[in-house]
Amino acid sequence: MGHHTFDPEKASALEDPATRFRYVSVDELVWAASPTDSSTLADLGSGTGFYTREVAERAGTVYGVDVQEAMHEYHRESGVPENVELVTAGVADLPFADDELDGAFSTMTFHEFATDEAIAELARVVASGGRIGIADWAADGEGEAGPPVSERYGLEDAIEQFEAGGFEVEFGASRPETFLLVARAP
Repeated sequence: MGHHTFDPEKASALEDPATRFRYVSVDELVWAASPTDSSTLADLGSGTGFYTREVAERAGTVYGVDVQEAMHEYHRESGVPENVELVTAGVADLPFADDELDGAFSTMTFHEFATDEAIAELARVVASGGRIGIADWAADGEGEAGPPVSERYGLEDAIEQFEAGGFEVEFGASRPETFLLVARAP
């Protein structure tokens, strides 16, 4: 499987609501992430902040985590909410204390960090029982958008990885191009 990152030169394409909401809506992302006014969450692979901003409206603090500083620059240009802090890091090496986060979410980036090390790191930084919401491109999709099908994971692969990392998977659904998974931290 490939672990490429999105080309920052094409970042403006990530700001199109019609395209983005076609694959994961605000309602289902908010349901999966379960933000509260006091929760501290991380958006894993936050990119331009398109979904970060949506969740931040309902959360206490959101860390926009991305490996590419260029994506953070784009996010800054479009405006960063006061309760969002941008963090340049990979998911396998998060700069958070043990149990610091109440939860985490990722939209269309799981395929970029889907390693045992990243899952173990999430288990470390998300408090026990914290909710993780993952929406990503499905391996059985047609490839009409997103990364090549050969670089994607299936829902069952993602469930297996999270369960192997000690997470309890509460929900999983495959759709034509994407999957949605919700898991609780050990």
